[in-house]
Amino acid sequence: MTNENLKKFEKLERKNKGLINLNPIQKGGELTKVAEKALVEFGDGYSIYDLSPGLELMEMPLIKEFIQETMPKFLGADIVRITLGVREGIFNVIHSIAKPGKTILVDGNRHYTTIIAAERTGLKVVEVPNSGEPEYKINVEDYEDLIKKHKPALVLLTYPDGNYGNLPDAKRLGEIVKRYQVPYLINGAYAVGRMPISMKELGADFIIGSGQKSMASSGPIGVLGMDKKWEKIILRKSKIYPQQEIEFLGSELRGTAMATLMASFPAVLERVKNWEKEKKKAQWFSKEMEKLGLKQIGDKPHKHDLIFFKAEPFYKISLKHPKGRFFLHYELKKRGITGIKPGLTKHFKLSTFSIDKEDLEKVIKAFREILKK
Repeated sequence: MTNENLKKFEKLERKNKGLINLNPIQKGGELTKVAEKALVEFGDGYSIYDLSPGLELMEMPLIKEFIQETMPKFLGADIVRITLGVREGIFNVIHSIAKPGKTILVDGNRHYTTIIAAERTGLKVVEVPNSGEPEYKINVEDYEDLIKKHKPALVLLTYPDGNYGNLPDAKRLGEIVKRYQVPYLINGAYAVGRMPISMKELGADFIIGSGQKSMASSGPIGVLGMDKKWEKIILRKSKIYPQQEIEFLGSELRGTAMATLMASFPAVLERVKNWEKEKKKAQWFSKEMEKLGLKQIGDKPHKHDLIFFKAEPFYKISLKHPKGRFFLHYELKKRGITGIKPGLTKHFKLSTFSIDKEDLEKVIKAFREILKK
């Protein structure tokens, strides 16, 4: 390969920078200014070790305080560990507490990686079905009969799910699982860092959050909170290297993502206090979009910034437009808007998180203009 061919790897750049971004997977992960500085400061390999002469995270005073004191209070947990991401955190838990051949019970709106983590562990999966269109609602009461029937090794709830932004009654499920003494894990990838949430208050044994999705971190990085009764199982030590935790391969995630997670945390802590405003803004936006002929799918009134729309008017245009189903992406981009997956017109999801109302009004105006055009 010639040097000329290799130069393309040196020209990486974000083409959508500066646009109004509606992408649910990106909105909660936008870095704060201080995190941008931390990204550069600790961007050199393992330069985060400059914080301490030791080689373990717990030998670094700042990181030790963050993991052992700050994050447990934030998550409403007894113990916290940093993972490579939410999917890895889910795997860490089910791999530790469920033996191959056992069953876990999950919601029908679960992320696909929940199933893959179970497959990797050799588990059977039973899903609690959603209600179907238009709400795709998870009724947590449906867990009870399935718990009786299958005696699962673990119950998992996605809160909210990544498709419709539905928030099931996680606290009620906590009451149900307590009655049957089944371990309970909450996948809070789109909750932790966006909205107030406490593992203890919801009655869960485990909670998992995403740094790059919802905690203003460069990622990939996850936070795993747990009840202290699981310490000896999840944090079991190696027989040969007695200081190392087996489930985390002897070391938690470190480096750039950790630096940005910590740097952004004060801002994240403050922004969750504004959740009611974020929720009302999302509800307002949903109503305005429905005035254009779109249909919001999922909980109503909606309780999260992640919103799913059926967009029949745009789909009909795509059937005749020269650019076909990609026309909406191009038309929005011309108006300074990005984040809806290219090629989607029949339905799509977006997020209003951290976007001010003035910019959201521009988004609504853009959709209106495109329809008229």
